[in-house]
Amino acid sequence: MSALAQQLSTTGIANRVFSERQLGEFLGGSDARRYGVVNRALRDGSLIRLKRGAYVLGQRYRSNSIHPFTIAQGLVAGSYISFESALAYHGWIPEAVFVTASVSPGRKTMRFETSAFGTFSFHPLAIEDYHFLTAIDRVSFEKTSAFIAQPLRALMDLVALRKERWSGIEWLVRGMRLDEELLLALTPKDFAALKPVYKHKAVREFLAALENAVTKKPPERLAND
Repeated sequence: MSALAQQLSTTGIANRVFSERQLGEFLGGSDARRYGVVNRALRDGSLIRLKRGAYVLGQRYRSNSIHPFTIAQGLVAGSYISFESALAYHGWIPEAVFVTASVSPGRKTMRFETSAFGTFSFHPLAIEDYHFLTAIDRVSFEKTSAFIAQPLRALMDLVALRKERWSGIEWLVRGMRLDEELLLALTPKDFAALKPVYKHKAVREFLAALENAVTKKPPERLAND
């Protein structure tokens, strides 16, 4: 085991993403010494750099696996998992998702490619003040956790990102392949929670049209048409 992995394996950051500052606090010593230790650990695989200033221990040096969702939280502080990533997690879409996508609190779209954990993307949205974490749950993954959008929030975040206009519930069921049973099980309470969230009128209109289609009309069995 490398000196760095040995030193970190018994700490609270051994099974999570840690920063350059945290790494420096544990290593101590001069900048030159820390630089040498970190570079040796990167070469032997005991340390993985996710981006500048963000690291995890190599797999063989961790006692638990690290879920990609918690990696995303470590890459961009304050973000939450949403879009197709959250929809797939909740079982609302059947397709595998190859990019872990999140909503970020800043104004810049970001993308990170990692060899060990895949691709991560982060997208800002026009969200009203104090509603960034509305309909967002904190979910535990072994010894780590991640913030994940509830299904309707993930769907409406995707609508906001793509600037989609309402074209009928058929587009959601057939076009996006959303699970029809789960979609029709949404309640007025689910929709009420999201009404104050989005700044753009088009997103609010989409939400209202979806609520009307789901909760105020007899459900149409689209799959049987």
